Formats: sequence, structure tokens, C-alpha cells
Amino acid sequence: MPSIIDSLSSNLLVPTILFFALGLLAAFARSDLSIPAGAAKFMSLYLLLSIGFKGGASLAAHGPDLGLFLALAAGVFLSFAIPFAAFLLLQIMTRLDRMNAAAVAGHYGSISIVTFVTATSLLELTGLYYDGYMVAVAAAMEVPAILSALWLVHKGGGHRTSSPGLWRDLLANGSIVLLTGSFAIGAVTGGQGMDMIAPFIVTPFTGVLCLFLLDMGLSAGRSLLTNRHMLSCGLFAFGAIMPLVGAAMAWVMGTLIGLPDGSLFLLMVLAASASYIAVPAAMKIALPEAESGVYLTLSLGVSFPFNITVGLPIYLWLATM
Repeated sequence: MPSIIDSLSSNLLVPTILFFALGLLAAFARSDLSIPAGAAKFMSLYLLLSIGFKGGASLAAHGPDLGLFLALAAGVFLSFAIPFAAFLLLQIMTRLDRMNAAAVAGHYGSISIVTFVTATSLLELTGLYYDGYMVAVAAAMEVPAILSALWLVHKGGGHRTSSPGLWRDLLANGSIVLLTGSFAIGAVTGGQGMDMIAPFIVTPFTGVLCLFLLDMGLSAGRSLLTNRHMLSCGLFAFGAIMPLVGAAMAWVMGTLIGLPDGSLFLLMVLAASASYIAVPAAMKIALPEAESGVYLTLSLGVSFPFNITVGLPIYLWLATM
């Protein structure tokens, strides 16, 4: 047991996670600390471009193989399946109606790209190898969960859950366009392209991520304070338990297809994370009657801080034990 605790503690005590914790503490203390909106937007674009390009360059060096297609298939399956597990858990633990439970469940099949980027940074700090194509797996897991959520609502009462603008907005989502686009550019240009822009996307990466996670900690803490009246004990518990359920499902899938430790960890992180950008935007279009305060507070105010501060060290220990 001491070795487990030591391992978790060493993975917690890294600058990225500690800066996120600082943001949470500042929010809870009602500090006036803030990051300008324009700077936060730039950092988000930088992180997406960096992780996408590095993943594409890694794929170019490694080459596509069976592992890529198995990982993509596992990611898409998990994204479809996790909302059903989340929906069942919500029915057991909470009193949410079917539409709100489905809307919440859809967030947990999709992914948080910031959690994924933080996880890759943790792997780089620990020197653990992971496959670059996991960036493509992350992009593939954005949309299937939304389909599962809409199916759950449709099955329960015939709500009209389609909108002409929904699929256009999903496909044109800025984070997906930049992530997949930079991944493709990295794959095409390979090592030569990486050598050209490495001073921009490699050296400053961890510092920018620290500042970005400070801002995310502030946002998560303030969201939780503002909407805490909407969280029952059951909902709050769900926000901490569901990431563990998703990670366990991914551990089984990743072990079955033989993912290496670093890639297995990233698949667990993707399955454990909850979207707070792409899916909320989709739910506002497809299910405007659903309570946005509930699903946003759960994904951003509960599950995101849980994953960053507690979940990542647990998933890394499980993937490498």
C-alpha cells in the first residue's frame, strides 16, 4: 500500500496539476485573479495545434498499423457505450428525468481535450511512451456519445432531437477542426515539419499548459460555486464515480487489444473525461429544454477537477501496475 500511495503522490506533485489546484483554491477564496479571455483563447488554440501536430508527426514516424485501427475502434465503441452506463447510473443515483439524464450521459461518452492534453504532458514528464495516433482516437470520440444521448431521449418519448444546424455545428466545431487539421499536417510533413516548428510547439508547451490550467481551475471553481444549489448528493457522487466507471471500461478494452501502457493510460483518460465544450453546444441545439446548469456543473465543476487532481494519478497507476 505505501508504494501505491507514493506512486499516486509523485504523479500528483507536478506543476500542471498544482497550477490547476491553485486556480481552484483562488476561486474558492473568491480571489479577483483572472486570465484575459483573449489570452485563454490563444492558449487553447496553441495547445490543440501542438498536441495535434506532435501526434501526426509521431504517426508519420511510426506508420499506420493494426494498433491504430484497433484503438480507433475501441475509442468509438467506448464513446457509444459509456452514455448508456452513465444513464443507468443516473437513474439509480439521482432523480433526474429522462431528458436531463440523457443530456448528462452524453457528456460522459465524449471527451475533454484539456484533460487529454494534461495527460500527455504527464506522460512526457514521466518519460512513458505513448502512440501518437491516440490524438486521432480523441477526435473520433467526440461525436458518437451525442448520438447515444439523442437515441436515449428519442426512445423515451419521441422528443424531436434533430436540427439542421446540429450536425453542421458538430462537424465544424473549432477544436475538432484544429486538432484533426494539425494532426493531418503533422502526418504529412513528418520529422522535417517537426524540426521546423519544434521551438514553438515543444519547448513552451508545459509552461503554456500550466497557465491554461490555472485559468481552467478558476473557471471550474467559479462554476461550482455559482451552481452548487443544483447539485444533489447523488449528482455530486455521480460526477466523481462515473469517471472511474469509464476508465475501468477503457482499461478492459485497451488490455484486450494490447495497447502499451502509455496509450492505455490515454484511452482511460479519454473514457473518464467529460466534455464541457462540444457536447454542451450540441445539447443547446438538440435538447434546449435540458438544464444546462446541471450538465455543465457536473462536467466542468465536478468531473473535470476530479480527473485532473485525483483521476490522472489513479489511471496512470492502473495502466502501469
